[in-house]
Amino acid sequence: MSADLDAATALLRQRNRDNAAAPAHWNETIATILNHRSVRGFLPETLPEGTLELLVAAAQSASTSSNLQVWSVVAVREPERKARIATLAGNQQFIRDAPLMLMWLADLNRINQIAADRQTQAEATHYTEAFILGVVDAALAAQSAFIAAESIGLGAVYVGAVRNHPEEIAAELNLPPHVFAVFGMAVGYPDPAKDTGIKPRLPQDIVLHHEQYDATLKRDAVERYNGVARDFMREQGMKEQDWTLQATNRLKDVPAMHGRDRMKEALRNLGFELR
Repeated sequence: MSADLDAATALLRQRNRDNAAAPAHWNETIATILNHRSVRGFLPETLPEGTLELLVAAAQSASTSSNLQVWSVVAVREPERKARIATLAGNQQFIRDAPLMLMWLADLNRINQIAADRQTQAEATHYTEAFILGVVDAALAAQSAFIAAESIGLGAVYVGAVRNHPEEIAAELNLPPHVFAVFGMAVGYPDPAKDTGIKPRLPQDIVLHHEQYDATLKRDAVERYNGVARDFMREQGMKEQDWTLQATNRLKDVPAMHGRDRMKEALRNLGFELR
């Protein structure tokens, strides 16, 4: 086995911390994807000119339903605005530290404006399906940008906590009706002093189904993953806990939702009828 294949196998096994076989195919794109990690420590360096536009070009290369492209992104660099967003999004310091904050939007406003200009209607934008289209488009675009960022030596982390206060975030970004901030993404050069390991995921036999969904909970595999998760937390200097406890605590009750229990109300306040 070549040294490259040895390294590929090691990286593949690191993602799930299992005995995965040597990959049948390998290239730098796959290596970048499997080497993914969330970065929450950034160096105080601005990004080179043209970097933002390159990331957006990567985002625009993602698939989009029916080529509707019902997403947009707001690039936030002003320290004061980032600080206000950080306060709204769980008061997370890395948002202030990152040189770039990308706010990914489900954007039905553009289609509505185009329809109005053409003196026609876009009634379907008022239905839940159209909102889902916007969320999916934004997620696909953002992930393409994320992978592009990692491929050029940048680090990033998604920020779902911008949904804690949807209306306030919308006001901060001057969003018109029918536009919703799905999540943020802090981007910058990783601080090597705050290096983050590759967080192991659930074993494939838990998430991978063949032909039909198997609702049988593989409890032994879940329990093994609890041990893997605790090992990772210990290595990272984090408080150790089972993944099952972490997951259930995150979704156990309304307070655990950090304000997102009123999402339907917030979306309607932002113009989404969700028929």
